[in-house]
Amino acid sequence: MAARARPARSAPARRAAPRKTTSRSKSRPAARRKPAARRKPGARRGGSRIRWDRVGRIALTLVLAAVFYSYLNPAIDFVKTYTATTAAKAEFHEKLRENKRLHQRIQTADDPAVISRRARAQGMVAEGETPVVVTGLGG
Repeated sequence: MAARARPARSAPARRAAPRKTTSRSKSRPAARRKPAARRKPGARRGGSRIRWDRVGRIALTLVLAAVFYSYLNPAIDFVKTYTATTAAKAEFHEKLRENKRLHQRIQTADDPAVISRRARAQGMVAEGETPVVVTGLGG
């Protein structure tokens, strides 16, 4: 930066001898010196050191990451609920098939042929039949 030239000053000006005070000068405030004008800062060389486009991109990335994170937990809950619902539906249909099978067995339980078949499976003999016991077959 080039130094600014200052005007040359002559020998310091001397103040005049103090005047006699009168009633008129007492009411008037004393003259004050003005403060020196502040220097304006010079223009920076090379522009700003902050890359605002990069700061904006980073801030946008952080905001998008926060939004994504806020949607993550509800999405996980949705997937868990969906899989649990699918498993519950499969179990429901299995129980429904079992219920139909049991109802069918109840309907056929009064049939005499079914009753005699089950009795013979338990080792019972019908009226008038002679029970026969065979021993020594299965060695």
